[in-house]
Amino acid sequence: MITAVESPADLAAYVGLALGISDWVVLDQGKIDAFAALTGDDHWIHIDAERARNEMPDGKTLVHGFLTLSLIPYLQRSVFSVTKRGKGLNYGCNRVRFTSPVQVGARVRLRQTVKACERLADGARVTFDCTIEVEGKQRPALVAETMVQIFDR
Repeated sequence: MITAVESPADLAAYVGLALGISDWVVLDQGKIDAFAALTGDDHWIHIDAERARNEMPDGKTLVHGFLTLSLIPYLQRSVFSVTKRGKGLNYGCNRVRFTSPVQVGARVRLRQTVKACERLADGARVTFDCTIEVEGKQRPALVAETMVQIFDR
C-alpha cells in the first residue's frame, strides 16, 4: 500500500517511521546489459554469462551496484506519493553501502524510512533511509541515506 501525503512538508509526520515497502522488480540480464552499455561499465562479471558460469559463485553474472542504487527513484513510486507537488530533484546521498552482491535474475525491493524532513520556502528536503532487499537473502544488497527535494505545486 502506498503512503500518500498531500504536500511535501507532510512527510515530516513520518520522520522516524517506515513509509513502506516497494513492489518487487526482477533484475534480468537485459537490464544489466543496458546499464553496462549506458555507463561503460562492461566488466565481464556483469555481462559475460558464459564466463560467469565458469568463474563466478553459483555461475551467475552480478548486477552493477550502481544499477541497484539507481532503482531507488523508480521503486519509491510504489512506496509513497505526494498528491499536490511540483517537480522533484535528487539532492544527493549522504551514505551508500553495497552490502551484498545481487545475482542476475534476483528480485529486489525497497524498504524506505523518513529520516528527516526540512521545510523549505517552496517545498521540502527529505532524507530517507533506504534498504534494497533481495528476495530470499538475509543481507540487503544496499543501504543508503538519500535526499530528495520536492517542490510545492
